[in-house]
Amino acid sequence: MVRRTHVLAAGVAVVASAVVAVGTGLGFAETAPARQSVCQGSVTFSAEGGGPAATSDRFPVGTRLRVTNLDNGRAVTVVVTGPSGSCVLLNAAAMDLVREPGKNVVRRNVVERLDGGGTPAQPGGAPAQPGGASAQPGAQPGAQPGGATAAPPARPSACQGSVTFSAEGGAPAATSDRFPVGTRLRVTNLDNGRAVTVAVTGPSGSCVLLNAAAMELVREPGKNVVRRNVVEVLR
Repeated sequence: MVRRTHVLAAGVAVVASAVVAVGTGLGFAETAPARQSVCQGSVTFSAEGGGPAATSDRFPVGTRLRVTNLDNGRAVTVVVTGPSGSCVLLNAAAMDLVREPGKNVVRRNVVERLDGGGTPAQPGGAPAQPGGASAQPGAQPGAQPGGATAAPPARPSACQGSVTFSAEGGAPAATSDRFPVGTRLRVTNLDNGRAVTVAVTGPSGSCVLLNAAAMELVREPGKNVVRRNVVEVLR
């Protein structure tokens, strides 16, 4: 009887080990990548169409990145197609493959560089998009805080590339990967002259990532990204 008990216990242990091994192979185990993320902060998206792709302010065109949502284990591999104001800014198709229903931002994520490249360039290393920091002729200076219409400022932009937004609620505000909490920024949309002044409330994966209220004050109807913009640091 004792010998049979030991044999049965051993058999159960073997079966349990096999089940764990099979479960891991089928994807039941933790799906988060083991490598350290090359980007910090939330991942969001632009309204760009086409197949899954991304833009970046620190990885050159052609870089392959894998973005994994740690909350649902879903991942997408994308190629950088141009500059933006974020470490990685997904387009609409890529975001749909990783986000959870109704969410426009992936807070818990891992971004991996798949092409074996070295350390990414410092934020802001990508070239500015054409017209991104130029003032419009005949402009009247001075945007009013809170989003009053104003002409584009003449000062150089503190951020390069497109400006987008997260689903954060509350009064107009922003997050940033390079400006400390409390920094006041003025973001001007050069296509319509509208501007908003915001304070940085925390970190993100972008030079400046507006919240929903701030974006509403500067964007054009139906657009989730401000391509031609100037970002000023207000002293």
